[in-house]
Amino acid sequence: MLSQGFLNLNKPFDWTSHDCVARVRKLLRLKRVGHAGTLDPAATGVLPIALGKATRLLQYLPENKAYIATIRLGVRTTTDDLQGEIITSQACAGLSLAEIKTALTQFEGKIEQIPPIYSAIQVDGKRLYDLARKGEIVEVPVRTVEVFRIDILDWREGDFPELDVAIACGSGTYIRAIARDLGAILETGGTLAALIRSESSGFNLTDSLTLTDLEAQLQAGTFQPVCPDAALQHLPSVALPVISAQKWCQGQRISFTFDVPEIVRVYDEENRFLGIGQLQDEVLIPQMVFEPIS
Repeated sequence: MLSQGFLNLNKPFDWTSHDCVARVRKLLRLKRVGHAGTLDPAATGVLPIALGKATRLLQYLPENKAYIATIRLGVRTTTDDLQGEIITSQACAGLSLAEIKTALTQFEGKIEQIPPIYSAIQVDGKRLYDLARKGEIVEVPVRTVEVFRIDILDWREGDFPELDVAIACGSGTYIRAIARDLGAILETGGTLAALIRSESSGFNLTDSLTLTDLEAQLQAGTFQPVCPDAALQHLPSVALPVISAQKWCQGQRISFTFDVPEIVRVYDEENRFLGIGQLQDEVLIPQMVFEPIS
């Protein structure tokens, strides 16, 4: 069906993730629409959108992400990006790329990170950005995140030099915090000047559609969602014979003795994606039946 699967959306600047969901819902005339991995309004790039029953698959998508970020040094802001008010501004024309490279090594691997005070993280049931807007000062909890790789793409010297980097990281990593903390290590101040998410939850920027692209394809009748299991290729798969597949789709547990990880994609003998199963004590338990069969 047209309304089942994923949309690899290239989120526009100054749109919230919620804005994008609302727009897609209206364009497709579909109630069940959700997204994976919230992007800040000032960020652009990959925002995976789930359509119809695929919203139930969001929890099974891979968590790794990748970004292209521009970090401006010599500036600190309230939001750790250029959308906030400037706290300090000091020229640092003498800063060298060698110093940058040395400092960046401290951000690779598993690191402790304090999220920006303007973020969607909840403290005592309240969003940090709501508390920050009210002027309330709270202690932001430290988080352990993982950065797999940071590659320098470009370096522009000047009073307020800018650094372009490609960052591959795990879920929950704040690139704004890396910009802020890099500036702190260099004792210059730093803030995020621009951010593009190039990969998220198994989707990449190259294959993404803008909202304009989506509208054009819908008008032309050519839009096709990404297959629901296309973003789940990181999970192993199992195929069930006809009788077992029918029982599994009806919510029954199926005896299963193969040595596979706990969560799997389930197919029938015709390679039709049936849903997500959990293997426990040699029994395959339905977790999410996507396509029931009779």
